[in-house]
Amino acid sequence: MNRAVTLVIRAPLGRADVPGLLRRACTLLDGDGYEVLRCEVGGAAADAVTVDALARLTLAARRRGCSVQVCHASRELCQLVAFMGLAEVLAQ
Repeated sequence: MNRAVTLVIRAPLGRADVPGLLRRACTLLDGDGYEVLRCEVGGAAADAVTVDALARLTLAARRRGCSVQVCHASRELCQLVAFMGLAEVLAQ
């Protein structure tokens, strides 16, 4: 069984919040041998900042040998991810 940790991403999420979110995720992933980072985005806005944060979180997780699951994304956020060409990268 894959060990997973959940990171909740809520609105409002500004560009200035992304580095702290990344630090928090990296600290979680570096600490206890997790293999999966679950990004709970049910409360996140469907905007470019959220997509950017998810892309950066995915990159950070993969660099640590972890996978990412995007959970409870709104239809609008899924459409924006697809529009930006990141649907395969941020597969849900």
